[in-house]
Amino acid sequence: MARPLIKLAGPPRNATVPEAVATVAAGRPLRAVWENELGGLTFEMGSGAGRCFVKWAPTASGIDLDAEAARLRWAETFTPVPRVLDQGQDDTGGWMVTAPIAGECAVAERWKDDPARAVEAVGTGLRAMHDALPVEECPFSWSRHDRVLDARRRASVGLLESERWHPAHRSLTVDMALGLLDDAPTVDKLVVCHGDACAPNTMLSDDGRWSGHTDLGALGVADSWADLAIATWSTQWNYGPGWEDRLLAAYGIAGDPERMRYYRLLWDLGP
Repeated sequence: MARPLIKLAGPPRNATVPEAVATVAAGRPLRAVWENELGGLTFEMGSGAGRCFVKWAPTASGIDLDAEAARLRWAETFTPVPRVLDQGQDDTGGWMVTAPIAGECAVAERWKDDPARAVEAVGTGLRAMHDALPVEECPFSWSRHDRVLDARRRASVGLLESERWHPAHRSLTVDMALGLLDDAPTVDKLVVCHGDACAPNTMLSDDGRWSGHTDLGALGVADSWADLAIATWSTQWNYGPGWEDRLLAAYGIAGDPERMRYYRLLWDLGP
């Protein structure tokens, strides 16, 4: 998932199985279950006790599955995330095999039809994750400082494309947006952030409770609002307007418009 283009992610249509994934499957059945806006694909592989998932990212996508695997291996000690079984890469891209975790994606049709329960589970799950992951032991950063430096680096080589930004930000020039990022709010609370806290990355059990998180490629220490701003924003894309306060209430915090505006802009300027 990523930025407003999350609306383009979802179950793939006519996905071609990459050669590397077919090799990993070794004849086991494959079913494409997700495609992101950068061309990454996720396949369900096998069935029964041997069921698992293969995540594949083309080289041109810039998705670093080695970085995600390292974060998953660290986080699994503290919170429910997919267990890494295998990984590799070739000239066309990288792949990672993970064990399944309990539950179903929070934007499955059954949960889109019951947004109140889904949104509450996303908020409760995010709070549980933030409480469980130890900041002092985390070797990964997702700090505002590092992300702003990266945005400036990409701007210097023409990689910030304002036409891809959310409509709320498209009136800004790149220089204006970067200037706003220099005026940062103080840190409210340092936590180990998910890094892509959009609703599809929370898993829900049959009773509507959160059961785990997926897609932790950007996990790292940052202000909790770096996650909260995006989790609430994604409710608009996935469930419609009016659900942000419910998610914040489930998390256990009041809204903070200044920090939400800041971290949503920072998200838009991300890779």
